[in-house]
Amino acid sequence: MKLLRLGFIFSTIALVCFLFACAEMGPAVKPSEPAKKTTIRIASPFKGGIVVEAAEKFKEIVEKGSGGRIEVKIDAGTKSEIDINKMNRAGEIEMQSNGTAFLEYYAPPYYFFTGPYVMKDFDHYMRAWNGKLGQGARAQLEKNDLKYLATIYRGLRQTTAKKPLYTPADAYMLKLRLPPIPSWMAVWKAIGADPVGVPLPELYNSLKTGKAEASEGDLPQIQSFKLNEVQTHLIITNHLVQTAGILIHKPFFDKLPKADQDLIVKAGKEAEEWANNKIKTGEGAILLDLQRKGMQVVIPDANSFRAKAKDAVDELFKTQWTVTTWAEVLAQ
Repeated sequence: MKLLRLGFIFSTIALVCFLFACAEMGPAVKPSEPAKKTTIRIASPFKGGIVVEAAEKFKEIVEKGSGGRIEVKIDAGTKSEIDINKMNRAGEIEMQSNGTAFLEYYAPPYYFFTGPYVMKDFDHYMRAWNGKLGQGARAQLEKNDLKYLATIYRGLRQTTAKKPLYTPADAYMLKLRLPPIPSWMAVWKAIGADPVGVPLPELYNSLKTGKAEASEGDLPQIQSFKLNEVQTHLIITNHLVQTAGILIHKPFFDKLPKADQDLIVKAGKEAEEWANNKIKTGEGAILLDLQRKGMQVVIPDANSFRAKAKDAVDELFKTQWTVTTWAEVLAQ
């Protein structure tokens, strides 16, 4: 009986050893591969300021929301607005945080959104942008492979010079630096200035070398480019509601998983809200900073500038911005 019991025990031990051996000899289970990282490159022509800060906030939200699986790289101040638009549309970079020249290039009939003396204020701008006119603009952009994600308020555009400007007569034949935008140049020519088209990265040097005598731009631009070093006067012309846009190459966006698409859209909206709140509460501080750095603030006869610009703006609506009328825009 003892022999039978010992035989049974040895048989059990042998069976267990055999099973363990089979398990060791079975196919090895490969460890799961780490999730593939996605890289998004955002380019901006600005060296700093709210447009770049909005891109940084977008980066923060996306990288945190994806657990680091999506990496966002920001290239600021090395490329012109024009080049960035071309590269983004072609998919050479995934995103841009940029001025609104994308409307001029890829939705030109809607460029009145960034026309001098067209919009009353930012609230008026957003009412129009969130309505049928803005919907038409965004649809046109998507036909050109650009998906719009966020509107960044940059404040009202003002004028800088080395002398005070009180009326259009003071700006007569003044070499005024402008972005190379034909519609803007047409309006300022009507006012009496002599526009000089200069890409944004060359703004400071154009004023330092005398290629241009004056400039116009929003307060964050004037501050971030340190124009107080090359200009003495800040003229409150309030001639344009300036925004920027965050856009993504639509074919790239469309290939992303739905969860990533939702995260990117959400991040765009959150970056928009954060940046716009910052500018609305901080615009006065920027003005004070520029004054402390030596710029003299001038309050001109704004109505006289507007009156000189009127015929040029009317003509632009008749010949270029033909999807609407100035009256319809003002009624928004």
